[in-house]
Amino acid sequence: MTSTTEQFADLAATTLLRFATAGSVDDGKSTLVGRLLHDSKSVLTDQLEAVERVSASRGQDAPDLALLTDGLRAEREQGITIDVAYRYFATARRRFILADTPGHVQYTRNMVTGASTADLAVVLVDARNGVIEQTRRHAAVAALLRVPHVVLAVNKMDLVGYEEQVFAKIAEEFTAYASDLGVPEITAIPISALAGDNVVEPSAHMDWYGGPTVLEHLETVPVSHDLTACPARFPVQYVIRPQTAEHPDYRGYAGQIASGVLRVGEAVTVLPSGRTSVIAGIDALGESVDIAWAPQSVTVRLADDIDISRGDLIAPSANPPATTQDVVATVCHVADQPLSVGARVLLKHTTRTVKAIVKEIPSRLTLDDLSQHPDPGQLVANDIGRVVVRTAEPLALDAYADSRRTGSFLLIDPADGTTLAAGMAGESFASQARTTVQADDEGWDF
Repeated sequence: MTSTTEQFADLAATTLLRFATAGSVDDGKSTLVGRLLHDSKSVLTDQLEAVERVSASRGQDAPDLALLTDGLRAEREQGITIDVAYRYFATARRRFILADTPGHVQYTRNMVTGASTADLAVVLVDARNGVIEQTRRHAAVAALLRVPHVVLAVNKMDLVGYEEQVFAKIAEEFTAYASDLGVPEITAIPISALAGDNVVEPSAHMDWYGGPTVLEHLETVPVSHDLTACPARFPVQYVIRPQTAEHPDYRGYAGQIASGVLRVGEAVTVLPSGRTSVIAGIDALGESVDIAWAPQSVTVRLADDIDISRGDLIAPSANPPATTQDVVATVCHVADQPLSVGARVLLKHTTRTVKAIVKEIPSRLTLDDLSQHPDPGQLVANDIGRVVVRTAEPLALDAYADSRRTGSFLLIDPADGTTLAAGMAGESFASQARTTVQADDEGWDF
């Protein structure tokens, strides 16, 4: 009989890969996604027939596979991708959730949405144009979001005569740039999305390339979803107190385990109060269990009666996160209105939302050379910059490099609930070679 530990280790393993695609305008990103879906036989018959009808009405001899992903009318009419399009498909080897993100500079914020949960990012480059500013922007966003795997898909190789030297030059330039950002793994693949070369089937025109096709790499890239390897973090979402004749004294704290493993009998600390107790019981799916792990949704019961409410965090006493009211982070500004020093905002971290003030904006990232432009005063839409935010109440944050779930947060406009910026606590890039501007202690305070 397998042990409980073996059971949760087996369940933690998964064949699901979340990946995002990114590329500049007209790099052929939507065509690549359409080709991937079509050649892997992941397109329904009625979808393909609809694409064929639209393509024929435009006088095209072959179906325009980009139409499989560009679902908005404005996207089809302009021939661009505007919104993030999610597609779900599967092969015999793995299941996939694909986030097709826009290529326009003004939609860079959409890439943040698509890549925030991605295990892999596919960055497209037009073989005729090489690495351009938007390519570097996409690489920087992937690095900031700690996407562990990046695929460089050098597209339209058919338009450069399938020349190996063209591919090698682009791959070398991009790899050097992304490596400097701290991207841990980069795989370059020469493709022609329109012709289908090296997308699902190997190309007959590039015998000099001996690597995997795009789909083969997606099916075989090692992806770890083992959230149990991280310290346990349990944001409380709801306090359950039935106060019925059957359960007169029941008090449970419901939520989803963000990371790690919780065990009955384990000493825990409740943050930000710092009160300690012991896990007396764990309820999952209506049954009591001895152990639970991320990302299960459970109800935790403690041995002591502690004042706990939504937004509190339960963590092991042996390894709790630090609490702070001064959050130093990198943010990607996603709103149309600027984010300025002195702005009063709401900061949402896991299930906790607190009032905050932007004390400083020490720098804004210049993507051309990765330099930091000091003291910009404000960030506008699609800007990436460093901020110092003072919160009204302490927060228990991990560094984003350690936990994408408990190291991330949102800045929200308190007036209308608009999301202003997506934040990542701690160092901006995996590489420590960045030149940063130190923040002082002056500014707004609570």
